[in-house]
Amino acid sequence: MPNQDEKFLAMLIYLISFFTVFIGPLIIWLIKKDSSKFIDYHGREYLNFLISYTIYTFVASLTFLILIGFVLVPVVAIAAFIFTIIGAVKAYEGTEYKIPFIFRML
Repeated sequence: MPNQDEKFLAMLIYLISFFTVFIGPLIIWLIKKDSSKFIDYHGREYLNFLISYTIYTFVASLTFLILIGFVLVPVVAIAAFIFTIIGAVKAYEGTEYKIPFIFRML
């Protein structure tokens, strides 16, 4: 069971991503991944999420040429926002949350 500090830092990985998309979560994960399995899990999950949704956004942006992108890009953005909030809440609750539709590369 993760302690309160681990839960807070895991939650912070998700919440700081609203201000520093890549650098903030990466710094927290790199500093704490060896000392906490829970933070390591959420750091990996967030970085896999970031990679996956960056690819989804790129592909959705390409579809602007055939006018589907006007629907796809907002859907991807809303999904990313919602899954980030859910990830933060689950991290603070002390549970491991698997974000849907991501490539688990790390």
